[in-house]
Amino acid sequence: MLPALVLFAMALVWALLAASAQIQCVDAARAGARAAARQEPAGVVREVARRAAPDGAHITVSRRGDLVRVLVVARPAGPAGLPLELRHQAAALAEDTVGVNR
Repeated sequence: MLPALVLFAMALVWALLAASAQIQCVDAARAGARAAARQEPAGVVREVARRAAPDGAHITVSRRGDLVRVLVVARPAGPAGLPLELRHQAAALAEDTVGVNR
């Protein structure tokens, strides 16, 4: 019985760590999108997002038309047999296009 309880407790801790890493991905993508919308250079955008992202996260910055997008992808700490990938994408309207009549 005791090994089952230990395994269950470890699974709960891992789930909490994964949820925390997902929240960090969301925060990092949003912070990066805000920086990209202000026309910061891509390196600065990545650094802003990296500060909020989980360790080892991969950050992609792109722009299509008026929208800038930041994608954050991370693998949470935990059992190597579980290939869990966390990701979040945030988009923002580029400030240089706000109020421009076309």
